[in-house]
Amino acid sequence: MIRVLVVEDSPTSRQLLIAILGGDPEIDVVGTAADGVDAVEQVAALRPDVITMDVGMPRMNGLEATKMIMNQQPTPIVLVSASFLAQDVAWSMTALAAGALTVVNKPSGPSAPDFEQVCRDLVETVKAMAQVKVVRRWPDRSAIQPPPAPSRHARCHVVAIAASTGGPGALHRILGELPANFPVPILLVQHIAIGFAPGFVSWLDSISPLAVKLAAPGELLRPGTVYVAPDDQHLGVADRRTIRIVKEPPIGGFRPSATYLYESLGRSFGDGVLGVILTGMGRDGVDGLRSLRAAGGPVIAQDEASSVVYGMSGAAVAEGLATAILSLDLIAKQIQLVVRGG
Repeated sequence: MIRVLVVEDSPTSRQLLIAILGGDPEIDVVGTAADGVDAVEQVAALRPDVITMDVGMPRMNGLEATKMIMNQQPTPIVLVSASFLAQDVAWSMTALAAGALTVVNKPSGPSAPDFEQVCRDLVETVKAMAQVKVVRRWPDRSAIQPPPAPSRHARCHVVAIAASTGGPGALHRILGELPANFPVPILLVQHIAIGFAPGFVSWLDSISPLAVKLAAPGELLRPGTVYVAPDDQHLGVADRRTIRIVKEPPIGGFRPSATYLYESLGRSFGDGVLGVILTGMGRDGVDGLRSLRAAGGPVIAQDEASSVVYGMSGAAVAEGLATAILSLDLIAKQIQLVVRGG
């Protein structure tokens, strides 16, 4: 049984979450909390396997509660939010950077047209996150060696980044360290619940020197700009200058898919693409990296020690597709070296 603590200030929503989660034979709701202060106390007393965490709450919100729990007793946290307002999404993204694993839509009630799908997503996410071992394992910066110098290759024209579970925190770090005059465009696929992409983009734009925006079809690629895949659509390029957005079938269950991104850029830019694959569950992107490597493009994979989930990057490493396997502390530096190294 997966022991779950439900943290939710609304009595109605709290009872709905208990009913949804408790209705699954593999889940046991062992406790509830009405605010962040209560949540911190309940985690210490009950030691749940997973926490579902509301974001906006009295006394202590979900962001502050997440920070305290991850400092005191690291536990898998699934953020459950009904709000797509910029401030609320920013809180959710900051909580993800502080150690929460993922964010899902809050079920609004049985009358909602998507109620059954939202319930399934919630239950499946809680089960999946119960398997994640959350340990704060960020390496000591003082012990880190400089990144390896890039091997000589054709000039890098574009960077393609993909992430899933743990991605917002990793991207916060990487994009925050790249300079505003970064000389090439960056295309990004982040697996995130539908509805959160615009707020996710606003949050990234607020913490990065680069311009971060939702990608739009036909848009011209510009240096120093991060183009993020919109909800439920694949991101690629139509040629070496323009963005392509399509709603073709999911690849390996994912739309947007990292594999689509890597393959599309590889076809247009060949060895002028730098592929970056970060923390995340599953293996989305691996097949795309295979074609990218066949074209001669370099690939950076996040290492296991700094990954929240060593799934996507771990699969790329296992198949020999990474030309560099680096700690999160070194990835931004290596990206700059490769971009300048032609």
